[in-house]
Parts: sequence; structure tokens; C-alpha cells
Amino acid sequence: MARAIMLQGTGSDVGKTVLVAGLCRLAANRGLAVRPFKPQNMSNNAAVADDGGEIGRAQWLQSLAARTPSSVHMNPVLLKPQSENGSQIIVQGRVFGQAKGRDYQRLKPQLLGAVLESFEKVAAGADLVIVEGAGSPAEINLRSGDIANMGFATRAGVPVVLVGDIDRGGVIASLVGTHAILDDGDRAMIAGYIINKFRGDVSLFDDGIRAIEGFTGWPCFGVVPWLPGAARLPAEDSVVLERLARGEAGALKIAVPVLPRIANFDDLDPLRTEPDVELVFVRSGERLPADAGLVVLPGSKSTISDLADFRAQGWDRDLQAHVRRGGRVIGICGGYQMLGRTVHDPLGLEGGTVETPGLGLVDVETEMAPEKTVRNSHARSTEYDAPLAGYQIHLGITRGPDCDRPSAIIDGTPDGALSADGRIMGTYLHGLFGSDAYRARLLQSFGLSGERRNYHESVDQALDEVAGDLERHLDPRWLAGLLG
Repeated sequence: MARAIMLQGTGSDVGKTVLVAGLCRLAANRGLAVRPFKPQNMSNNAAVADDGGEIGRAQWLQSLAARTPSSVHMNPVLLKPQSENGSQIIVQGRVFGQAKGRDYQRLKPQLLGAVLESFEKVAAGADLVIVEGAGSPAEINLRSGDIANMGFATRAGVPVVLVGDIDRGGVIASLVGTHAILDDGDRAMIAGYIINKFRGDVSLFDDGIRAIEGFTGWPCFGVVPWLPGAARLPAEDSVVLERLARGEAGALKIAVPVLPRIANFDDLDPLRTEPDVELVFVRSGERLPADAGLVVLPGSKSTISDLADFRAQGWDRDLQAHVRRGGRVIGICGGYQMLGRTVHDPLGLEGGTVETPGLGLVDVETEMAPEKTVRNSHARSTEYDAPLAGYQIHLGITRGPDCDRPSAIIDGTPDGALSADGRIMGTYLHGLFGSDAYRARLLQSFGLSGERRNYHESVDQALDEVAGDLERHLDPRWLAGLLG
């Protein structure tokens, strides 16, 4: 059996995903066969694994860091929120069903078998498996039936490293408090801890380390500073959208309305890297900027409810004004469905609304269907004759006169639609902005020139940079034991 270690957090968004990715790259750079694993993830940022099926985008990134093909077994349970208290459940890459929060708590023990089976498959042939927890083991109200943190660690016999985020404050209390409320069996699984996102002189925290050890007996495996490379990695959790600052003023302003069930928003990451682009995430209560040259409607896990929210914000009127001014619009997946005349849901797959009018910017209609399209794809842009590579994850079939002007040819099949004037475009292909050639031609159409950086190469370089920083800041003795 492969060696394994599990990173759990004192809370959500403490940086576990980046630390796991960095450790995977560090292990791979040392010649180890390393694999990432996350028993349960909750995210609408999904990826299509190399063996087919959906996994969290973070586990796809971690497999890239590990230089190994991605697999549905790296994230056997994926929850995709569809409403305030309900999610679609993906098990080993396939739709398992839907459940509300309380119902899912009762369902979790049934999923433990799939989690442990997937862990065995990931560990087979590996030297090391680096596991990422979800949320925090301190949520002891959820301990019964847990499969994401200590429930998995105790059943699989995987030691735990606790990660505390010092940037948010209260890290000593978070670590000591976690020690205090865990039961003896769970507490015994913790081998030590890492302090993450430190700013300034690390020696100033020496007394903090001594205090934590005095209360818990746990050793510190390192104090990790803010990692510059992390900012160039695709973000997984929608909580990141709350912190994204307005981009630097650029020659082209691109506006993105942040929908309640926004999905696969890492589609926008390549645009964020462009120095002459100002990417503006428009939040609830804000208006679509009148000076935007392009509006991108991103993917959505719940097209119909997000369309209702789009109207409630008044963004439909803003978008119509944008188009009248000569502005351009790109809709991706759910955003593409919103651009049409109507969205039909006769089987109630997204809830109780059977039919809702779309934004009417392209002459197409969408009908939701139970068969889900999930696949990686190679494509070509018909607008710019540029190669594309991405993936599709969607329910629904879209048809109409504007489909006679497809925006892309995906795996030999026409996809998407263009308006008659060419200013409105929709597609089911996620990842199109990651194509350097397409991005260059798109920005050139707005009068921007110059070489476009290789986006995928920049992500790979960022992973190497994060790995190098972890090697410098983590305890070399602990690393030697983990990677030796």
C-alpha cells in the first residue's frame, strides 16, 4: 500500500488545495509516483477526468501537479450545489442523484464504500497519496457518518496534518480549539500542523508555535508564507469570487455577472492574466458597467433559477443596453442557454419551472434532458479558425436558426450559435479562453495586439514555483520522511 498523508483544515479556504497541489508537484519532481485524493468535494467547478466522468476542478489541477492522468477515483464524491440546501451528487464520476442537506447526512454512510474503493484504486501502484479534507474536522456536529475528514482518515488509517490559516486571524485558537473538541481517536490521527498564509517575519511566531505545542503536543511542520505562484493557479471555490479585486485598468473591460450558481468560473482565468484586459466580476446589487466592451455569461449549475436572478438584478436591461451600444456577448454553457429565446424543462430537472423566457439575443431554444454530456473535447473556432481544447459538462439540447452559424466545431460536430451580426456568441465548450490562439484572435478583434502568453505553460510554471516555496518553508525532516 502506498504511503499516504491527509491535509485537513481548521476551516474552509485555509489553502489545502494549493498545499496538496504543491506537495504533489514536489513529490513528482523527486521522481515519486504521487496521486491526489479528495474523498468528498463540494464545488460547481468541475472537470472531466481522463477516464471519463466528473471530478472537482481542484483534483484535476492536483493530478496535473502530480504529472499523472486524472481519474474519477481521485474525487469519488462530488456535490454540485443547485439550491440553498440541495445538491446534485456525483459518485465516481457519474450522477448518483440529488439530495438536500439533511438527507445527504443520512446518505453519507452508504457512500463510504465507494470512497474507500476509490482510495484503493488511486493508491494502487503509487508511492504516495496526498489526501485533501473538506471543511474542518472541528465540525463535530457532522462527525457521525463523516466521509470527508476524520471519518475517512480513521477508516483508511491515514495520518492527518492540520492546516491553519494565520491570515484570517485566531490561528492559535483554531488549532488548540480543534484539539480540545476532537475525541481521543480522532485526535490521535493528527501528526502535526502547518501554519499557512503567513506575512512578515516568521520568527515573530516562535512564541505561537511554543504555545500551540504546549496546549496540544503537536509539532509544527512549517510556517508557509503567502505563495505568489498560487495566484496564477485556477481557483476552485466560489468563495474566491468574493475576494477577487477589480482588474487593473486596461484597454478592454470585460464584465462577468456573478450568478448565484456560477459554475466553472475558472474559464475566465486566462483573461485575468492578460495585462491589457480589465476583468470585472459584477456582484449582486451592482450594474453591468456601461463601458464594457465584452460581457461574458459564465456557466451555471441551475440555468433557470440563475436566469431569474439575472433579471431580478436588472442585468437583462443592462445587457440589452450593452448590445444596443454595439457591445459583444459570449455565453458559455448555461450562459449560452440563457442567451436564447426559451429554456424548457419539461421533466423538472432543475426544479418546478417548466419553461422560462431567455434573454432573446440568439435565435435558439434549449430543452433540458436527463442525459448529461460529460467529455473532454477538441474543437475549432469558426469565428477565428483557431484550435480549441476544452470540455463539456451540461444538461440540455439547444436548437434553432442561429445554430446554422455554429461558433465552433467540436469533435467534428457543429456547436453553439452566432447572431446574424456576429456580436453575440454561445457555446457549450468550457476552456475556450485557455486556447492562446483563440484568445489572441478575440483580443485582436477589439484592437489589442501583441503576443499572448502560453496560459497552460504559465500554470505549470506556477506549480513548480509553489513546490519550490514549500520545499524552502516546510520542515526538511518532515519532508524527508514524507518524500523519502
